[in-house]
Amino acid sequence: MLKIYGTSMSRAARPLWAAEELGLQFEHIPVAVPDTRKPEYLKVNPNGHIPTIDDDGTIVWESMATTLYLAEKYGKAPFWPSKVEDRAHAYQWSFWAITETEGNLLTIVRNRMFLPKDQRDEKAAAAAAETLKAPLQVLEDHLRGRQYLLGSDFTIADLNVASVLILGTFVQLDLSATPVTKSWLDRCLGRRSMEKTLGYK
Repeated sequence: MLKIYGTSMSRAARPLWAAEELGLQFEHIPVAVPDTRKPEYLKVNPNGHIPTIDDDGTIVWESMATTLYLAEKYGKAPFWPSKVEDRAHAYQWSFWAITETEGNLLTIVRNRMFLPKDQRDEKAAAAAAETLKAPLQVLEDHLRGRQYLLGSDFTIADLNVASVLILGTFVQLDLSATPVTKSWLDRCLGRRSMEKTLGYK
């Protein structure tokens, strides 16, 4: 059986969401961040990070790799695109979310939510929010006239990008300048599969 390691309040939410969207049976092993350095977990992921998935002996780590693997192995069109060109765009947007948005979103979340108040740096958070405006505009321009990233259907590309941008909802990131993006994100996060994902520890 598929095993998914990590808590839902971490990047492990990504493979959990993918598994729910795909209707897979799996075992959730809610490894907390402090436990990732324990010898038994390091045998699964020598990097000491979450998430990790173990699919009957096939171990995959790195959150985007886990979701893309699950989508390719178990998904069907349109969730896992049938055309190689569309799969290329699914990879493109998945990696874009990590390289263009996640770092700045984490800076905002840390400095407005996670760090002790005396350690927070609002200037760093504000600068990160400002830097995010450019990639979010790229997303806004792309989504105009589309329901989802690859067209009219929800795909692994949408799941992956929305699973990163959900970080902004924790700190009420202002998306008023990108209303199409906000509507798209609301549609993605309103899916029943995401609601079920948030129910995990």
